[in-house]
Amino acid sequence: MNSTKLIDIASALGISVTTVSKALKGYADVSETTRIKVLEVAKKMNYKPNANAVYLRTNETKTIGVIIPTMVHHFFSLVLDGILHEAENRGYLVIILQSNEKYEIEKKQLDLLLQKRVDGVLISLTNETDDFTHINQTINNNTPVVLFDKIAKTVNCSKVIINDRKAAYEAVTLLIKKGYKKIAHFRGSYTPQNSIDRFLGYKKALEDNGISYDPDLVYLCDNNADLEDGYANAKKLVEDHNDVDAVFAITDLVAIGVIKYLNERRIKIPEEIAVFGFSNWYMSTVISPTLTSTEQPGYDIGQRATSILIDEIGLIKAKQPVTHQIVEIPTFIIEREST
Repeated sequence: MNSTKLIDIASALGISVTTVSKALKGYADVSETTRIKVLEVAKKMNYKPNANAVYLRTNETKTIGVIIPTMVHHFFSLVLDGILHEAENRGYLVIILQSNEKYEIEKKQLDLLLQKRVDGVLISLTNETDDFTHINQTINNNTPVVLFDKIAKTVNCSKVIINDRKAAYEAVTLLIKKGYKKIAHFRGSYTPQNSIDRFLGYKKALEDNGISYDPDLVYLCDNNADLEDGYANAKKLVEDHNDVDAVFAITDLVAIGVIKYLNERRIKIPEEIAVFGFSNWYMSTVISPTLTSTEQPGYDIGQRATSILIDEIGLIKAKQPVTHQIVEIPTFIIEREST
């Protein structure tokens, strides 16, 4: 463990600790010759600033925390790319934690990040989160929070989202325009806002196109909206409603599960049943048939959420007012063989 201190560098050069400190920070009242010598000795002695000392002096750690529901989803890997790129550009380190879609884990992880004195937090909520006390307390204690993807409308903070309702509406409208009339929806759980909004978009598209909404055609994905949910619900759907001609799924993973089951049953896609996913995961291009999906720009969401968070950290440090933002990142449909 490195134990080099400012006094060690000062002793090696025969100058004061104050001069060493100023040289390392680039103060103008230290000559260029002295500054270069200090930097050379600091590098030779492997000097590293003490993080705790820096925090006590500046009241910031230059660290932000991120809590996401899962690491394995392609969407969240893109989000993390955007977060890490923007944070690095702005001089911040990132601590990444995974809640595994569990509310209690999310609460513990937020506590852990605050114990580590992060300057701000980015969170995509779990499917179980319906109590936001832990987030509100964090904001009230002057640690900024930015929610992204799975958000809570009642929490007073900045949010970076897509228009899930509009995106779902456009997806189902496209299916209807292609001639599909009996469209099932494999929805997410009842808590996350994005799951609610995609369901409402599905329902509104049916109604606006003169198709009666049938609650029996809505199937719940209660296993984290994954491939197993899609497969199991496709089996139920075919057994219950053999006249359904399309499925709009809440995620690509669910849609891929649907395709897997239909392929095993030799049900032709899209001739007998069309399948529409959501998120445009890379697997959408390699499954057969390839999957039509809504592109959800994860990188842009991560980059923008991080930029807003770091701006808010700066405003709070400068004791300036913070105006919370709701930023909507546009989506678009990518048509492939499954429709």
